[in-house]
Amino acid sequence: MRFCPKCGSLLLPKNGMLVCETCHYSEKLEKPEEYTLTKKVEEKEEIVNVVEEEKVPLPTTRATCPKCGNSTAYWWIVQTRRADEPPTRFYRCTKCGKTWREYA
Repeated sequence: MRFCPKCGSLLLPKNGMLVCETCHYSEKLEKPEEYTLTKKVEEKEEIVNVVEEEKVPLPTTRATCPKCGNSTAYWWIVQTRRADEPPTRFYRCTKCGKTWREYA
């Protein structure tokens, strides 16, 4: 390895010359075979941990399904908009599984 005498950066071989990519200093290579750049790429095996969702029983309420007319639905609340706005209430029919929402 050689370093640039002007700025101290690493000199890289290009077209029979050692070139500084920082200040563009260059000098002729005396032994080009000693300055062969190689790139080593290592493959890493990636481990992915899978966590199964815990099935939590949802509460039910009286709500009419727009698809089948069933009168019981599961419900949950999610803050889908800004914190100063009310949350969105979601419903899922206990009979056909249709999901709909209601803004408070």
